Amino acid sequence: MTFVVGLTGGIGCGKSSATKIFSDLGVDVIDTDVISRELTQSGGSAIQMIRNTFGDAFITTDGALDRKKMRNLVFSGSDARLQLEKILHPLILEETVLQAKQTHSSYSIIVIPLLFETNDYDNIVQRTLAVDCDEQQQLSRTMARSHLAEQKVRAIMATQLLREARLQKADDIIINNQDIDHLRMQVLQLHHKYLMLSERTQISGFKG
Repeated sequence: MTFVVGLTGGIGCGKSSATKIFSDLGVDVIDTDVISRELTQSGGSAIQMIRNTFGDAFITTDGALDRKKMRNLVFSGSDARLQLEKILHPLILEETVLQAKQTHSSYSIIVIPLLFETNDYDNIVQRTLAVDCDEQQQLSRTMARSHLAEQKVRAIMATQLLREARLQKADDIIINNQDIDHLRMQVLQLHHKYLMLSERTQISGFKG
């Protein structure tokens, strides 16, 4: 397994935009949200457990998770979010580890929105990166992208670690308050940094 950077950030902060730039630079990117969607699509390995736990009402006619219904349930104040996480998180972790072992770039990035809310990835990630922006941008970007009401977006934000705590925990930070060129410049700087860290890790590994 190569040197692994865990990338996180609040909803709407620009994780996808940042990882797209890393990917264009030839870095292998593993996105746990993508894995989650694959697990909950028609024929996904989480579907039967979701059906058993929540019932047929949360499965669409084509056999996939009904995301809208589940989102409404999760943010209704019930313990549904914990139940869903209990199903999905072990499966996501298993697939993430499998994909991480198959990476070939000098270092790889794993996108983990709840990186600091769980210790599942402590043995995989060697450095952490938070993509950040101000709260108003989080709200406007997410509302425009996902067509969700502000109340729903704030409910999602409330399930994530407070911004200040996330920034305090992160080894590196990207501030995504400006345009794509400013974002790209920060990614390039970190790319060179991670290449050097990866090389040092390999050298120390050989010595050990």
